Amino acid sequence: MPTRATIEDFLGQKHLAFVGVSRDSKAFANAVYRHLRDGGRTLYPVNAASDATTIEEDACYRRLADVPDPVDGVVVMVPHEAETEVVRLALQRGIPRVWIHRASVKSPVSEEIRSLCRDSGVDLVDGACPFMWAEPVRGVHRIHRGLSHRRFAA
Repeated sequence: MPTRATIEDFLGQKHLAFVGVSRDSKAFANAVYRHLRDGGRTLYPVNAASDATTIEEDACYRRLADVPDPVDGVVVMVPHEAETEVVRLALQRGIPRVWIHRASVKSPVSEEIRSLCRDSGVDLVDGACPFMWAEPVRGVHRIHRGLSHRRFAA
């Protein structure tokens, strides 16, 4: 479980790659993408399956390696079975922060991913929804953050 300080540090970054943003602007990942971007950050959408040159009106990249520097962190919203590979690519790239968000999957992030990040000195945010922490926090997300406050120690 990440600390509140780790979450705040991640959200304090200005240049984030976002692996798993969809070509479908109605997808949940895209709502998260827009919320983070509209909070004043530069986001780089990464979608390996996309042949589009833009997603959410931003230049789209097929590979994390193609995203221009700087990249201060990466948000990962891909199927569970693809998470480890994305984390490995982030580590190869030297990205110092990883946020794995699963909108509906209740299983924890794998111990392999935890070990990879820990052994590489990479800050890992897992088990937290960006809507709960990235200002402005609205509606049910504010309530959820309040209820989860004890889970995310300072």
